[in-house]
Amino acid sequence: MEWLAGRVILVWGFKRALLAILAGAIGVLALPPFGFFAAMFISFTLLVWLIDGAAAAPDSGLLGRLWPAFATGWLFGFGYFVAGLWWVGHALLVDADQFAWALPLAILGLPAGLAIFYGLAAALARLVWSDGMGRIAALALGFGLLEWLRTFIFTGFPWNAIGYGMMPTPLMMQSAHLIGMLGVTALAVFVFAAPALLGTRQGAVPGIGLAVILFAAHLGYGYYALHQPEPPFAPDRKAPVVRVVQPAIDQEAKQDTDADRSAIFEKHLALSVQPPKDGGKRPDIIVWPETSIPFILTDNQDALTRIADVLDDDQILIAGAVRSEDMGPGSPPRYYNSVYVIDGRGQIIGASDKVHLVPFGEYVPFEGILKNLGIQNVVEMPGGFSASATRSLLTLPSGIRLYPLICYEIIFPSEMTADIYKADAILNVTNDAWFGDTPGPYQHLQQARVRAVEYGLPLIRSANSGISVIADAHGRVISGIDLNAQGYFDATLSSATRSDIDDRVRKMYFWLIIGGVALIALISRMGFISRVN
Repeated sequence: MEWLAGRVILVWGFKRALLAILAGAIGVLALPPFGFFAAMFISFTLLVWLIDGAAAAPDSGLLGRLWPAFATGWLFGFGYFVAGLWWVGHALLVDADQFAWALPLAILGLPAGLAIFYGLAAALARLVWSDGMGRIAALALGFGLLEWLRTFIFTGFPWNAIGYGMMPTPLMMQSAHLIGMLGVTALAVFVFAAPALLGTRQGAVPGIGLAVILFAAHLGYGYYALHQPEPPFAPDRKAPVVRVVQPAIDQEAKQDTDADRSAIFEKHLALSVQPPKDGGKRPDIIVWPETSIPFILTDNQDALTRIADVLDDDQILIAGAVRSEDMGPGSPPRYYNSVYVIDGRGQIIGASDKVHLVPFGEYVPFEGILKNLGIQNVVEMPGGFSASATRSLLTLPSGIRLYPLICYEIIFPSEMTADIYKADAILNVTNDAWFGDTPGPYQHLQQARVRAVEYGLPLIRSANSGISVIADAHGRVISGIDLNAQGYFDATLSSATRSDIDDRVRKMYFWLIIGGVALIALISRMGFISRVN
C-alpha cells in the first residue's frame, strides 16, 4: 500500500491528469444503476494521494500554492460528472436537427462547470492539509461545504452528491433521516478517504478507527430504523389504494399531431380503467406522470368529460399537465408545469405548479441575450414556462394530503417548505423519457427515495417511461414498474414515520459535522493528531 501511495503521489504531467479523471469516473460505479459503493473507497483514496502530491513552487503565493490542488479536484470532478451525467445529452437527441449542436455543452460543458465545485473543495482542503488523519477530515470539510453550495448556487444542481454513493440500499439510506443528505455526504467523504491513511501510516489508527465507527453507526442505525414497528396510517383516515400509470410514451410522439395527442390521452385513460390485478381492491387515487395530458386541459371540456366517464364518483385522478394563465388583452399567456387533482365528476379541485424550473429545459436564463444567439428551450413552449412563487399542498376529499414535486424538484432537500410536515406522502411526477435507457432514470429514482427517508414520508412516483414506484417512508419499494415498461400497478399507501427530526435539526447536525471535521483538520494541521500512529 505504501508503494502504491508513493507511485500515485509522484505521478506527474499527463499521467497525473488522466489518473485524476479516472479516479472520479470510478466513483460513479457507486451510483445507480450499479450501486457498488466500495468504488468510492478507491476513488477517494486516489484523490487523497493525488492531493498529497499536488505541490507548488516554494515561492508561490497563496493562489499559486492552491492551484495544483484545485486542478486535481477539478479533474477528479470532471471525470465524476462526465461518467455520471453523460446521459443528459440524450435529451438533445429527441429533436436532434435542432439541438444536436449542443451535445458537447451537455456532455462536457456541464461536467466542466460542476467540476469547479470539486476543484474548490480540494483547494479548501489543501489550506488545512496535513500528513495524517487531518487531511481526510480536511477533504470532508471541503466536499461538505461545496456540496452544500451546489444545492443553491446558480439555481442549484445537487445531482449525484457524493453522499448518494453511501446510500445504495434502504439499509444505508436511513441516516439521511437524522443528518440529511448533506450530513451523510460530509461523513461519507471521511469514510471513503480513510484507506488513504494506510499508504502513509501517519494517523492511520485514529483515522481508520473513526471511519469504522462511523460506518458501523451508519449500518447500525439503518438496521434499527428498518426494524421499528410501522405506525397506523392515520387515526381518522384509511390508507388509500393508489394506482400509478406508466404509459411509456415515446418523447418524439408527444410533439406530433392533434390525433397523436388524443391517442396519448386515451392510452392513459385505458390504463386507468383496467381491473385490479389478482382480484385486488379498486384504486382510490390514480396518478399520471408529468405533462401526461398533452393539451391545455382547461380549454378542452371534452377531455374533462372523458375523465368523468371513466372515473367512479369517489375516485380521484392526479395528472401532470401544462396550465395556462391569461394575462389580459395584448399579453401572451403564461404557462406552468403543473399537476391537477380531478374528481369523479370531471372537476378540477386542486392544482400545484412547478417552482424550480430546469434551466435551458423549461426556461432560458438571461433570455434577452441568449435568445439572440439562437439558444432556446428544449421543451417547446412559447416564452417557456413560468415558475410558481409557492408550492401548494394537494388536499384530497378524503383528507389525504400530498406534497407535490415535479420532475427534478425532488433532488432539492433544502427547498422543502413547512407544508411537507403536514403531508401524508410525497408525490413525484416526472417524464424521464427524455433520457432513454440510461443511468439517469435510476439515479433520479434513488434521490427520490432518499427524500422520502429524509422526511419520513411514503413516496408516490409516476414517471412516463419509468421508473414508477410506490415506496414506504424508509425508501423500500412496495411496488413498481421497470424502466420503459408500459402498464400500471396498484398499492396501498403506507404510513408516515414522523419524528422530532426536521430540517432545522438536520441543518444543525450538518453544521456540527462540518465544525467537527474542521476541528480535526486544524488540530492535525497543528501537529497533534499526526503524532498518533
